[in-house]
Amino acid sequence: MKTKIAVAKGDGIGPEIMDAVLRIFDANDVQLEYEFVEMGKSYFDAGHSTGMTAAAKEAIEKYGILFKGPMETPKGKGVKSINVTARKVWNTYANQRDFRTLNGVDTVFSKAGIPINLTIVRENIEDTYGGIEHLLTYDVAVGRRIITRPGSEQVIRYAFEMVRRKGYKKLACGHKANIMKLTDGLFLEVFQQVAKEYPDIEASDIIVDDLCMKLVSKPQSFEAIVLTNLQGDIVSDLCAGLVGGLGFAPSANIGDNISIFEAVHGTAPDIAGRGIANPTALLLSGIGMLRFLGHSANAASIENALLYTLEQGAHTGDFGANSASPALGTTAFADAIIANIGKKPADGGVFASDDFTTDHHRTPIKNKLTLTGAHVVEEMIGVDVFVESNVQPDELAAVAKKSLRFNDNFELVMISNRGTQVWPTGSIYTELVNEYRIRFEKKPGTDIKQKEILHIAADLSEAVKVCSVEFLMNFDGKIGYTLAQGQ
Repeated sequence: MKTKIAVAKGDGIGPEIMDAVLRIFDANDVQLEYEFVEMGKSYFDAGHSTGMTAAAKEAIEKYGILFKGPMETPKGKGVKSINVTARKVWNTYANQRDFRTLNGVDTVFSKAGIPINLTIVRENIEDTYGGIEHLLTYDVAVGRRIITRPGSEQVIRYAFEMVRRKGYKKLACGHKANIMKLTDGLFLEVFQQVAKEYPDIEASDIIVDDLCMKLVSKPQSFEAIVLTNLQGDIVSDLCAGLVGGLGFAPSANIGDNISIFEAVHGTAPDIAGRGIANPTALLLSGIGMLRFLGHSANAASIENALLYTLEQGAHTGDFGANSASPALGTTAFADAIIANIGKKPADGGVFASDDFTTDHHRTPIKNKLTLTGAHVVEEMIGVDVFVESNVQPDELAAVAKKSLRFNDNFELVMISNRGTQVWPTGSIYTELVNEYRIRFEKKPGTDIKQKEILHIAADLSEAVKVCSVEFLMNFDGKIGYTLAQGQ
């Protein structure tokens, strides 16, 4: 019986490269059946604010697999990226991108004889990609960066399991926990906890800027790296540059119920319809999808044919510039791969092996709610009230103290501006904007309630505009908030 999947050809060069890949699949007798679904820019333009029709959503949720070409989100229309929306709505929490040196694709490292073979696993649904942003004042914009313990554990555990499947020995966690102590700190904490369950894997962590330096100087020292969403997005594109560009970068978005395989390069509208686009990235993504679905023999056969074809010097116009052979168009390049099915590259190629389980799709009966910390003791300490004000810190402190005139349980402890303390101590050289954070904490030995905190903000709002309120919490005696710079 054929496995049925949803296929979206995409925008720009998407239909051309998708047709080429599916033709290669058919030539290898891949046992897939396709339901083509409507997604992308044209459907935004037709009034579908999510970028997909109801029928497309139904098909993808029915089959659990979406194979998609590159898609464009219209600019300046206030709509969300269809690519990000799809990953988040269907909880494809792990973005896996494999990067390796390909014969026939010249890079600085291939010319130096340094082979690259590493995998980036990027958390795919949290972080700043929630797109939760506000203008607190005309001059000050803020965005919420959401990192959760369940979300972190989900992707980190996937990364460790992936390392085992691939036979790797090392997994590094890239982070910025030295600065973002609570968000990246939580991600790193979960990584260290999960690592204890995998003693056979060498687990390490590295600050992300140091990681980037080492990736461009000694990429061969890494096997697999797991990162938060935004940092993983940046680092994975950096890694694509190490192996020749996004045209050689496959991508899999893995979830417990639905998974998406796609090319991550753009739609290249400047060459759309000219028949010269490179289908390699989408083909590599499709090969990963075949392994995921249990069609590992087909995956190995097609991958060997691609590697042999590249080894022989066949190339599209975007690579192989130094090759003696002329550039091939999309169709001719696919034909060359088809002609080489059954052949293997000089190094022996790859073998049929299942990287994934074939139990890839389940239909939930309700939204999954994951909770941790059921026995954690929570204590409310105080509140940060963010306000708009044009006055100096001492003047604002006087206003803030007046808001406590009816409440003896709290005291004003700090005022900051852009994260730097400006009261009770600070520097005259600290430049200010018109948005402050005012921190109130409870006095020792007092018990407070949420209602009291909200009353402080309400009283303060009589004198200044309150932009936002954040409670200060302790969890099992550990503070759940950061100090200001200089506090």
